Amino acid sequence: MAYKTIVAELVASLLEGVDAGTIEAMTEVPPNPEMGDLSLPCFKLSKTLRRSPQQIADELARSLPPHPAFEKAVAAAGYLNVFFNKKSFAESVLNDIREKGDRYGASAVGAGKTIVIDFSSPNIAKPFHVGHLRSTVIGNALYRIHRFLGYECVGINHLGDWGTQFGKLITAYKLWGDARQVEEGEIEELTRLYVKFHDEAETKPELEDEARAWFVRLERGDEEALELWRWFKTISYKEFNRIYDLLGVTFDSDAGESFYNDKMGAVVDELKEKGLLEEDQGAFLVRLDEYNMPPALILKKDGATLYHTRDIAAALYRKKTYDFDQAIYVTDYAQNLHFQQWFKVIGLMGYEWADRLHHVAFGRVNLEGVKFSSRKGNVVLLEELLRQSIDKTRDIIESKNPSLDNKEEVAKQVGVGAVIYNDLSNNRIKDISFSWKDVLNFEGESGPYIQYTYARARSVLRKAGGEAEAGGAGPDGSLLANPEAQQVLKELAAFPDKVVQAKEKLEPSIVSRHLIDIAQSFNRFYHECPILVDDAALRAARLELVRSVCTVLRTGLGLIGIQAPERI
Repeated sequence: MAYKTIVAELVASLLEGVDAGTIEAMTEVPPNPEMGDLSLPCFKLSKTLRRSPQQIADELARSLPPHPAFEKAVAAAGYLNVFFNKKSFAESVLNDIREKGDRYGASAVGAGKTIVIDFSSPNIAKPFHVGHLRSTVIGNALYRIHRFLGYECVGINHLGDWGTQFGKLITAYKLWGDARQVEEGEIEELTRLYVKFHDEAETKPELEDEARAWFVRLERGDEEALELWRWFKTISYKEFNRIYDLLGVTFDSDAGESFYNDKMGAVVDELKEKGLLEEDQGAFLVRLDEYNMPPALILKKDGATLYHTRDIAAALYRKKTYDFDQAIYVTDYAQNLHFQQWFKVIGLMGYEWADRLHHVAFGRVNLEGVKFSSRKGNVVLLEELLRQSIDKTRDIIESKNPSLDNKEEVAKQVGVGAVIYNDLSNNRIKDISFSWKDVLNFEGESGPYIQYTYARARSVLRKAGGEAEAGGAGPDGSLLANPEAQQVLKELAAFPDKVVQAKEKLEPSIVSRHLIDIAQSFNRFYHECPILVDDAALRAARLELVRSVCTVLRTGLGLIGIQAPERI
């Protein structure tokens, strides 16, 4: 980014009526290093300057003032291609990483701003399956990225601990449940009861009425209903926390839907006072016809609240409690309309911060083309997936490095990392077809590949002993002018910008994919350029590059919620 700024200022000094910011926004990195290190396409300038793109590029190449950061500028096919001074570039990147350490890429851009991130949010009394993984790991990565950039972050696990599904589960338990079986079977037994309810309700629709009646009793504080509900919650929390511990995910609040029960009456009253609520066949809703959306249902005929009611109450509470600058909701794209509706209702209520509510949508996960469904019982349990991935990693370690210390911990770090990276390597909006084979494939562009690259680089530093410690005036950058070293340096230099892009686009895969680029470029360097050579200056320069790669890979993995084992 610093080099882009320098180029932009030099070019702007030569052009009348064009500012440096415009030039910097147009400057790009060419796909092939032989075409230069930075490239300015002159096509958009052609109309303003009334000259052909090639003429503009030629004039800039001839007139660009000399600067110690650059070797030369060349005009080609309407582009101004600028080549870095390889020595100063290497020293600039490595000294920056050395100086900032694990804060390389961090900034204070978010200082004084609070971001609320609502993510994971599984439903109580239902299995935590791989369909819940996406919200959990995407939200966790966004939390870490924002915090790295200086934001005060509030991570909220808005647990689905309220709603008609509890009426269904209570009905099922009363009809077919057994206390001892629930205590022993935990979530598995609750799931069996939930699936049985839906199977039976297909031929006995009166069960749906019974379930609705139980939920109304629950909302009105019926002690028997509340006692069962609390029991189901306790069982669920136990499983959820076990999985969050495996994933390394924590929250600042786990106030679920039930937390807002005593806050929804005020929302309904406010909607009435502001003339937004209207009755329709016994139910109450907010009409959104003029915004090309169906109405937002606030109260059902029986007086029960709905998701809209609870989400509005939650947003008002969070604004009052945290005074957020932005509130981010990480759920799948099937809920797009739901969020558009209640965001609009917040705006109609007169709250100017409605435009600071953001739905971070992601693609759905299906099982070989079939949608996951707790009702039908066709789910892959997340804990089962994580355990299998850990077991596979342990088997690989036993076969390739049986003397490794701390094998269990490393197997957990790599196995869990494989599952997380498999999700975060995809653009979040893409649908994913779950495949055991793909998730447990540790070859190619995977989390274990990045972790192995980090461990390899750490091994080099251990072999170098005290020489690997940063010290002195820094390396001689002229010794890192070869293409392999320069490509690693470019990937390292791009890292801070990738973190900012991930924040701005709310897209963790930008960081995930860049870590692969760093790892691949380092492995090419490792194979082509011996590091522990006899030449002391060359050895020192290459070790400095290795140390910088370790720093950035460790930081980047941390940002997406993956650990970096020292040995594998």
